[in-house]
Amino acid sequence: MFDATTRHLQHLPNRSGVGYKPQHFNAILENPTPVEWLEIHAENYMGDGGRPLAQLRHLAEKFPISVHGVGLSIGAEAPLDVNHLARLKHLLDWLNPASFSEHLAWSTHDSHFLNDLLPLPYTKTTLSRVTDHVNQLQDVVGRKILLENPSTYLEFTETQMGEVEFLTQIVERTGCGLLLDVNNVFVSAINQQTDPTSYINSFPMSHVGEIHLGGHDEDQDEQGAALLIDSHGRAVVDPVWALYAHTISVAGPKPTLIEWDNDIPEWPILAAEAARAETILTASPA
Repeated sequence: MFDATTRHLQHLPNRSGVGYKPQHFNAILENPTPVEWLEIHAENYMGDGGRPLAQLRHLAEKFPISVHGVGLSIGAEAPLDVNHLARLKHLLDWLNPASFSEHLAWSTHDSHFLNDLLPLPYTKTTLSRVTDHVNQLQDVVGRKILLENPSTYLEFTETQMGEVEFLTQIVERTGCGLLLDVNNVFVSAINQQTDPTSYINSFPMSHVGEIHLGGHDEDQDEQGAALLIDSHGRAVVDPVWALYAHTISVAGPKPTLIEWDNDIPEWPILAAEAARAETILTASPA
């Protein structure tokens, strides 16, 4: 199990942050309010230089940075890609971010990379595989990671335990932390006709190091039932804001990120979403 005492790490503030996009670079430097920290996708910064890394170095002097991995495929049957791990370690070593997270998902099969984060059946076999991968990742990068709950669209017949139990088992076996995506909780609950509030109430909040909020698209399945798609391409909807407010009432203030990765708006719109999260955070007792 990874020993978190082996390295001094930064921490994210219990305030609102946003996913950094290069088109917002100047606006963030001119008027970041109310944003207190930024998150980047690791795979966008694994190169050897150029403007992206130069801008990131500049931002890291002014803001705590969270690194969010999207391509490691922790849940895949195949071993973790050692070249990907090496590039990731190089990025984390020089940046020394306040947080690093990855997804409980898979996106690779044989030599193919799928441009999606696909859910897993929650079985003892899957639990063992994910545990091994998380332990390997933490050993390589030399830091505690946060593992994010996925958005799901169906339930596997072979599933042997609930998602919260599965995540809790991983934490107990690896010493990792959790990233709670509230929008993913809402999307999964609507798609599978479960109660998102009950999910939040059962979640191990003491292990949550970061919260994500994002937008989703609405569709229908073949039977005409509501089908939500985790798209990160629009504003957070009111029911997700309500679920987030409940989450903060249960967990207390947590670092909260606004994710907006597609159809990216102008900076004032993104900042307004962060301000709404900040209002909920500051209204909660510390």
